[in-house]
Amino acid sequence: MKIAFLGPNATFTHQAALQHFGLSCEFIPKAEIPEVFDEVERGRVDFGIVPVENTAEGVVSHTLDMFTTSNLKICAEVLLEVSLAIMNKRGRLGDIKKVCSHPHAIAQASHWLKKHLHNIPAADTLSTAMAAQMASQDPSVAAIASVAAANLYLLKIVERKIEDRPNNFTRFLVIGKREAKKTGSDKTSIMFAIKDAPGALYKMLKPFAARNINLTKIESRPLKTRAWEYMFYADIDGHITDRKLKEALKELGRLCSFIKVLGSYPKST
Repeated sequence: MKIAFLGPNATFTHQAALQHFGLSCEFIPKAEIPEVFDEVERGRVDFGIVPVENTAEGVVSHTLDMFTTSNLKICAEVLLEVSLAIMNKRGRLGDIKKVCSHPHAIAQASHWLKKHLHNIPAADTLSTAMAAQMASQDPSVAAIASVAAANLYLLKIVERKIEDRPNNFTRFLVIGKREAKKTGSDKTSIMFAIKDAPGALYKMLKPFAARNINLTKIESRPLKTRAWEYMFYADIDGHITDRKLKEALKELGRLCSFIKVLGSYPKST
């Protein structure tokens, strides 16, 4: 089985892929989230895995935006506890002239950076592992990444557990062409669009409240094709085959300009 993930090797997405699929698969790193979607859509891999939200920094907007045009389904979700370390070639704080990492990781370690490296510039990279690659090539660069990245790129840890908040988790989505089977402990993700008007969102949520269906998440995104219209991403308890959920989605479909079921899949444990 081939799995595409947001790479390079030793990103947190790579760790989530290993956690979910095990070691027997072939893992193919891609530089950007759209490339992961493209690999699955073209059938070059069986599944892809991408980050969708972090408990400290919120949603990964690139992932949500991809679902507006992609026909892929969410097949599973993976929760991974994220612990950040700062690392460089020699493990010395005094060598650091620049810090690199994914913007979410930099934000998650902002207190530590302000205390210990307040005059040192921070630069964004596409992934934490890419930052580790850069640090392996330049002794003046430090990366914020996982301990696994330090081991892979032969870096030394300056300090571990520099994240601002304990219990820092990132949620990842497994994407593919296959529908997941009902397990009895499932979640359904949808996207829908509405025009901005008084009471519009209330009307959208009413079909679920009336049937005592729990919405575990709702996130809004501007609809890029039309001004003052919004796309909403929602996670709902239940499977698409459940009678009450089917009724609620049918009622919602009559109220909004666009609706898309992204998939029903087992809840992560």
